[in-house]
Amino acid sequence: MADFNNYQNRMAQTRAQSGALIDEGLRAYMLKVYNLMALALVITGVAAFGTYTLAASNPAVQQLLFASPLRWVVMLAPLALVFFLSFRIQNMSVSAAQTTFWVYAALMGVSLSSIFLVYTGQSIVQTFFVTAASFGALSLYGYTTKKDLSGMGSFLIMGLFGLIIASIVNIFLASSALQFAISAIGVLIFAGLTAYDTQKIKEMYFDADDVAVAGRKAIMGALTLYLDFINLFTFLLQFLGNRDD
Repeated sequence: MADFNNYQNRMAQTRAQSGALIDEGLRAYMLKVYNLMALALVITGVAAFGTYTLAASNPAVQQLLFASPLRWVVMLAPLALVFFLSFRIQNMSVSAAQTTFWVYAALMGVSLSSIFLVYTGQSIVQTFFVTAASFGALSLYGYTTKKDLSGMGSFLIMGLFGLIIASIVNIFLASSALQFAISAIGVLIFAGLTAYDTQKIKEMYFDADDVAVAGRKAIMGALTLYLDFINLFTFLLQFLGNRDD
């Protein structure tokens, strides 16, 4: 009987140690995801402000970037690169995938630089901090909740497709009422996706992954949360931003 009790105690200790190792690995994995995302946001911010500063001091550059056909390249280049990274990352080394992510973040910054021509710098900074606080709370909820958010995620993804279609339609309609509705729905969708994606990224963690697989997972997780943050920021800016008239 004593041997059986000792065996049970050893098994309980082994399970506890294994669980502790998994928890430690998960924390390290999620920390890497958030660090990659944060660095991408820094790159985007520096690229956006740098591009705006260059354009503001050089009318020819401003004309080229924001009023010539090149503006479509500036707007669409990040979209093309994010699709490339999403579909090719399994065949890329971790260093190549990470470099591609940094290039994408820089291109996104160039694309977003036009917001400095529309909104005041103070309102942009204020909206960024509101976005950061909201994102942090929502992501923490997605990380800690025991509730399965997959059902909500499916609904939100369908809503996202509807939002994209409505945005394309409004390019031709130029309706301010429809744009207001798109912005409001966009905030709600990306707020929900922040929590859902955080839970999904957490569930992707597997302690037996090798370094390359874990690295690629972390990069894709960072990219997903980065997109949630950027979209949440741009939709909130339409509500909170003061136009620079």
